[in-house]
Amino acid sequence: MSLTPEQVMATHKGNMETLFGLANKAFDGLEKMVELNLSTSRAALTDASTQMQSLLSAKDPQELLTLQTTMLQPLAEKIASYNRQMYEIASATSAEFTKALEAQTADAQKAFTTLIDSTAKNAPAGSETAVAVMKSAVSAATNAFESMQKAVKQATDMAQANISAVAETAADAAKSAAPRKR
Repeated sequence: MSLTPEQVMATHKGNMETLFGLANKAFDGLEKMVELNLSTSRAALTDASTQMQSLLSAKDPQELLTLQTTMLQPLAEKIASYNRQMYEIASATSAEFTKALEAQTADAQKAFTTLIDSTAKNAPAGSETAVAVMKSAVSAATNAFESMQKAVKQATDMAQANISAVAETAADAAKSAAPRKR
């Protein structure tokens, strides 16, 4: 059984739509990262200016030391927040790619299974064993792919939990390291 030109064109059209959709998702993720970097840079510049003014207005070395120490806590919290936001953007973009890949894979598997079934119906007598072997191979490949998807999802979930825990620990450490007012 062969594909008609219309089926080939429809497949190519679908692939091109998917490609352009993924390109748009990639640019959306990149745009969000650029916006985050710009806003973070702007905030860092403003903070640096304010902190420099505070440091220059210190009246004695003790006040200078206190000011320097108190500036570290917000910095650690901002770094943790930046990293968390960057991870969220990357994770969301990756999830979009994964969703599109899964949809494309499901469509391809369905089309391939349909092709095998159609070929099996038109197969000459005595080829039942070959068709059964082919169906078994497709089933095994599908199961392997689904297992791989589950493993990747578990690893992603574990990485998300670890990143959240590290961010919380860093923020808590920064808070506890802040100097106590006497």
